[in-house]
Amino acid sequence: MVSAVWNGVTIAQSDKTVQVEGNHYFPRSSVRSEYLSDSNKTSVCPWKGQAKYLSLSVNGAENADAAWYYPQPSPAAAEIKDHVAFWRGVQIS
Repeated sequence: MVSAVWNGVTIAQSDKTVQVEGNHYFPRSSVRSEYLSDSNKTSVCPWKGQAKYLSLSVNGAENADAAWYYPQPSPAAAEIKDHVAFWRGVQIS
């Protein structure tokens, strides 16, 4: 079981993550959406496509752009569709 924890709260937990480039992508259904909000940030990966970001809000603390996902990943990255990854201090264990 892989967990994503930030500010003392488990944000996501799954035994079905997909690991790509050292990042665990959690199925969207395993992520606690009450802690997420849309961000305006985007980025482009040459082989995965365009990423959109999410910010975390936990116990009154904010972590801007701490999660990302690919709404329409390229065919080469199809396995991460509907999955979310974390960074910026989110502990993955």
